[in-house]
Amino acid sequence: MIPFDKVVTTERELREIMGTPSTRALQKERPALDEHFRAFIARSPFLLLATAGADGRCDVSPKGDAPGFVLVLDEHRLVIPDRPGNKRLDGMRNLVANPHVGLIFLVPGREETLRVNGRGWITRDPELLQRCAVQGKTPPLGIGVEVEEAYLHCAKAFRRSRLWAQESWPGPEALPSLACVLYDQIKPQGVTVEEYERGIQEAYAKQLY
Repeated sequence: MIPFDKVVTTERELREIMGTPSTRALQKERPALDEHFRAFIARSPFLLLATAGADGRCDVSPKGDAPGFVLVLDEHRLVIPDRPGNKRLDGMRNLVANPHVGLIFLVPGREETLRVNGRGWITRDPELLQRCAVQGKTPPLGIGVEVEEAYLHCAKAFRRSRLWAQESWPGPEALPSLACVLYDQIKPQGVTVEEYERGIQEAYAKQLY
């Protein structure tokens, strides 16, 4: 049972509605990381990593650190260090079954994004991981990506959303804190929401690396 009406089911129908890409949109795609893409990655402190499992279920995971935290080995290979997280390992579990990955790199204040698609592997290479060390701590794993295509994505989504327009940002009171949301969802016994909040903030302070 499809939960929506009037669903588009063929590429032909999709093209009839949306049209075809411009010559520039097609020509901008590159099979490797040129000097412009490398410069973008070197200044990017944040990326989104998209993966899919063997059953097609998808996951998008944020990765972030100081600008240049992604190690570019050459025009076809890069390494994303895995910093401490929640140990769900959704993306990595997907990579074990399906190596296809999609990345979106962001640079603060820059409205264009860099899209990189390719194949990923979980690496334990000590030499590569040592090059990703921060504050004396070497990540236990990294995600090595073989680049198959890369291109800059236009600024329309960022201009519509005004993502970098700080005057349009909601205040901290617009949404409940993570601690409040989790406390409401999980309903832990024997702990207050204030204690929950302190625990999360302590984890942020002590477990970044």
